[in-house]
Amino acid sequence: MQLKTHKLVFVFFLFISFISCDEYRVFDSYKAVGLSGWEKEDLVSFQFEISDTLTRHDLYIQIRNTNEYEYSNLFLITEFQYPNGFHEIDTLEYKMTDIYGKWLGEGFTDIKENKLYFKGAFQFPGSGEYEINIQQAMRKRDYIEGILSVKGISDVGFRIEKSVK
Repeated sequence: MQLKTHKLVFVFFLFISFISCDEYRVFDSYKAVGLSGWEKEDLVSFQFEISDTLTRHDLYIQIRNTNEYEYSNLFLITEFQYPNGFHEIDTLEYKMTDIYGKWLGEGFTDIKENKLYFKGAFQFPGSGEYEINIQQAMRKRDYIEGILSVKGISDVGFRIEKSVK
């Protein structure tokens, strides 16, 4: 009987820890990319409404990859659109493996989840609807043309958290 009580207490605290870990989440969404690969021309878009312009936020691009992903890094082109029509376009590079080829993402299966830093302690300048477009921009070394389809990326996500700094 005592072992059963300990198990229940453990499950309860595990459940509470999962709930409390996400108390800073403002927006969190994923979209699946093609089963045969993430095509060069495929934009992954997220729209979100912001009303809090006083709080600082951390913004992340999230990538789920499998062992089919052949590269140690990932290049992305992002377009961040503000409600007033202003937009920022940037090319970003993220490391996906360490120097030994071990995946940096987290996960117990062959799917690894990567939480990639996009903007930190960011204060939204105005309320309204924002949009981010994310596109893969991979290319092989010494080649100008981009890779048409990147295999091994299953999902692309975007997350906004209240900054704890």
